[in-house]
Amino acid sequence: MRNSMLAVAAVVCLFATGVARANDPKATIAALDARLAKIGAPKIDGTDKAGDKTVPAIFFGARKINGNYDVVDEIKKTTGATATVFVKDGEEFIRVSTNVLTPEGKRGVGTPLARAKAYEAVSKGNSFCGDVDVLGTPFSACYNPIKDAGGAIIGVTYIGFKK
Repeated sequence: MRNSMLAVAAVVCLFATGVARANDPKATIAALDARLAKIGAPKIDGTDKAGDKTVPAIFFGARKINGNYDVVDEIKKTTGATATVFVKDGEEFIRVSTNVLTPEGKRGVGTPLARAKAYEAVSKGNSFCGDVDVLGTPFSACYNPIKDAGGAIIGVTYIGFKK
């Protein structure tokens, strides 16, 4: 509840000043998380395709996020940031909604979160902000775990600004 209130407060501040400060991953991930929270509570319900993989289907409220790009594309439009929602699939976190493009120019859905510092943090339920490599490109980024109503980690949100 406290995290939700902080995220909402961050969004109010962002919109009161016009837009997230340029290249500020912490402010931008707060805006992404608040926008998702406004849609509804996160949950897993069934499975869906992500690229060539079958993975859990992650929902915020009644909206399935797998293959739905409106939220991540709006973040890109308003802040210039790359944005992704990952779903937890076993020990992996798989991109199910992203504006991150592969070298071939396609959305990177179905690709896993690299097993590095961000993975270690979110796997333990912690946020991570710092420099990362996303599909071969360096970014200043933040990652937050997504938890269901019972507190289980079911996914991750990501924001990044190309360095």
